[in-house]
Amino acid sequence: MRLASILMRLPHTLLVTSLALAAAALPVESSSVELLVLTPDNFNETTSHGVWFIEYFSPYCRHCQKFAPTWTELAEENQKSENPGIRLAQVNCAVHGDLCRENGVDGYPQMNVYKYGKYMETFNQVRDPAIIRKFLSEHAEPPLASAAPAVPTTTAAIQPAQTHVSYDTILPPVSDRLLNPTGTVLSLNEKTFFDTISHGHVFVKFFAPWCGHCKKLAPSWTELARHMKDKLTIAEVNCEDHGALCRTQDVSGYPMLFYYSGNKKDSKTEYTGSRKLEQLKAFAEKLIGPPVQELKPEDLDRVINEHPVVYLLLHPASDAKALEMVVENSKILFGSPPIYVSSSPRLFQHFSLDSSRPYLLALKDNDSGVPVTIYEFHWSTAADDKEILRHWLLSNRLPISMELDSDTFQEVMNAPNKPLVVIAATSEANLPEIIERLKDVAKRWRANKGATNVVFTWMNSDKWTKWLKIYYDSDQYGGKIQLSPASISSALYGAITGTMPYKHSENVIERFARYVNQKLMSLEQLIAHHPWRFVFAVVSILALVVLFIKRLVWDETMDDYYRGRGGDKLTRKSARLD
Repeated sequence: MRLASILMRLPHTLLVTSLALAAAALPVESSSVELLVLTPDNFNETTSHGVWFIEYFSPYCRHCQKFAPTWTELAEENQKSENPGIRLAQVNCAVHGDLCRENGVDGYPQMNVYKYGKYMETFNQVRDPAIIRKFLSEHAEPPLASAAPAVPTTTAAIQPAQTHVSYDTILPPVSDRLLNPTGTVLSLNEKTFFDTISHGHVFVKFFAPWCGHCKKLAPSWTELARHMKDKLTIAEVNCEDHGALCRTQDVSGYPMLFYYSGNKKDSKTEYTGSRKLEQLKAFAEKLIGPPVQELKPEDLDRVINEHPVVYLLLHPASDAKALEMVVENSKILFGSPPIYVSSSPRLFQHFSLDSSRPYLLALKDNDSGVPVTIYEFHWSTAADDKEILRHWLLSNRLPISMELDSDTFQEVMNAPNKPLVVIAATSEANLPEIIERLKDVAKRWRANKGATNVVFTWMNSDKWTKWLKIYYDSDQYGGKIQLSPASISSALYGAITGTMPYKHSENVIERFARYVNQKLMSLEQLIAHHPWRFVFAVVSILALVVLFIKRLVWDETMDDYYRGRGGDKLTRKSARLD
């Protein structure tokens, strides 16, 4: 067995891995009425009989969620009527996007009137129940007219009713536009880029045609667009053709992936996770998921066992301020780790917390008993609160112990809190034993020191050396680090206090090349963001150089002149004074 436990001081860059948008996975209040949901198989046949009022909706649309109770109320009234003269039905555009496009749907919810299969008009008034009832009465057939056929009751036609989502008033809005209606990658340029991202919910790939990694990613990106049809816009920018645009977006390499939740300054976040298709799909699905989920006390252990890290917000039932703040800032996580909320007195009691105040808990490594850390809301200035909370959310998202591989490497390396990382590298055959021992060391370190800025990881020993840049492989006393609490604790103290010298896995030339590359990238970003300042600096430098050269030329010319006349420096100075 080859064993090495390594400590690393990681660089600091903004790590972004998770927005979650409002969807339909929160606790709900259900209705007894069964809503008729039409499909491409029965839409034309159903609407060809009588007058129909069809709502086109998406379960991911906040306006649809808010309108759901009203629609359910109207549908219930309609179904109880013996001869209503107009029937109500729905089409789920997230499932049947083609049907929605065929009927001219360009936003959610959209309600159209059909008379014997023919489109009549779109409802464009305020979605108030009284106004809609008046609209329906105006378009209904007279009572003596032939009633529309009985509502179909086939399994394919009937689906559960839309439900009202709890916490609806604090959920962030999602786009009411059709997202990715064709299931293809959208190519953007200077004319279309900013308008597209202004509507939010856009996942963009910046690439160059000659880039090998970009070519490898291309098929997965196409498949991702197909998978996220009607759910999320998948786009790309060719940086060879649109270099200026890429520079404005701080593109420093290829490919780079960014998610845009809008066109505000803080709405762009970089995706640094795995580029494998399954991981990209999982990330994209989290983007359209709910920002928070309610946790019932009886589900605590189950939820904690399902996730290596869970954020749990406990807040008084009468106080939603903390909830609103967490939801607003949760987009930087993209659903990882998940955030659960509760106002249950049982959970406050379980964690021995004051039920009159809100708390945000970080629960890690399947331990539902003791939080690793707790964020307390102090309510200073809004900007300070937001920044402190965002830093806390990003800094505590990693578990105490985890596997380090190609899928998680960037997440750990670019963690904003710059943790020290203990790496136990060994052969695959010995991993099970090493994992158990390392987890035991991690638990002891946490129990004794209470430190949260250390991550214990394990990895395949055949791969780790090519990834490390700066590391420690000995403790404070010069001995090789062993997989034991005493040895690792000694090394951690040495690294934290700076009493141990670190090592580089790169040679001097490689480090110098990386340094020069970083400086050139910084210069390129300076030019892209401040072109006139750069031009002024260049012109100023050129002016100084010209003045310096002219001074030299003038001095040499005058020296030659006076030398030819037999003069000396004194005569020359006198001439200047004259």
